[in-house]
Amino acid sequence: MLRFAARRLLIAVPLLIAASFLSFALTTAMGDPLAEWKLQRPRADTEIAAQYQRIGYDRPIMERYLDWAGGFVTGDWKTTVVPGNGTVEVRPEIGRALGVTLRLVLVAEILALLIGMAVGVLGAVRQYSVFDYGATGAAFVMFSMPLFCVAVILKYGGIELNNWLESIGAGRWIVTAGPPPGGFSGGVGELAYQYSGTFLLPVLSLVAIQFALYSRFQRASMLDALGADYVRTARAKGLAPSRVVVRHALRNGLIPVVTVFALNLGTIIGGAVITETVFGWRGMGFLIVDAITNKEPWMVQGWMMVTAVVIIGFNLMADLVYAYLDPRIRYG
Repeated sequence: MLRFAARRLLIAVPLLIAASFLSFALTTAMGDPLAEWKLQRPRADTEIAAQYQRIGYDRPIMERYLDWAGGFVTGDWKTTVVPGNGTVEVRPEIGRALGVTLRLVLVAEILALLIGMAVGVLGAVRQYSVFDYGATGAAFVMFSMPLFCVAVILKYGGIELNNWLESIGAGRWIVTAGPPPGGFSGGVGELAYQYSGTFLLPVLSLVAIQFALYSRFQRASMLDALGADYVRTARAKGLAPSRVVVRHALRNGLIPVVTVFALNLGTIIGGAVITETVFGWRGMGFLIVDAITNKEPWMVQGWMMVTAVVIIGFNLMADLVYAYLDPRIRYG
């Protein structure tokens, strides 16, 4: 298994290099990253030339790429010029945005996975029951609704709930504009109140969509596993139905769900753009949209590399989990 992981990591290196160069070429083609900065006020030619030199845009593209790649490996992710904000270090900004997105996405994905697995397993075990039809209908409703619709509906409901709470003197609980800039403070009860009010709506919006995905995959894989020969053999031996489902069918039925979870989590960490925009979370999704809008090449490059590494890492972990779930899998 260690050899397999090492090979996968070695294969990932040329993929990252190719992806980084392609991304670099595309971000270079976006246009002049200092265009808006130069329009803010009249600037001397020497000031403009110094700023281009600061961000490395006074050299040919290949030289800039090699300089960026060498700096990225050693921890120098360059600086970028943000209109109205001056010069900003790329690495700390991406680290801040990644922390914001991780706090939101990890909670939502784990909840969606657990709920989706439970609903999918029950739907497969009780196929064509009232519960199965109800779960299938709910999943299709969530599939058919765009995420921004779910987010906007939840936000409207949160605002109305706040208005009602305020009318009875309980204060406004639901936060619809992101976590406070200075962080949370207070005792245990106050922290729980602040955290729950801040995370509730964005987490629910992500869970509602992702739950539908996981439940459908889990139901389909469980139905295949329940019809397999080894499950029929386990039943013929007289094992308890719960043991047959949990120890025999569910273990193999988890493999497709693990694949989807790894791909989905790696992708969504790159930015839950709609959720972050609707609820005012300045995470990775907000960062990449802002970087592309302002033509910030180094920010786009840093975001792309972090996202690529996260996706590769989660896919590698999924491959390693396969061997645990199904002992028949062998890594050559």
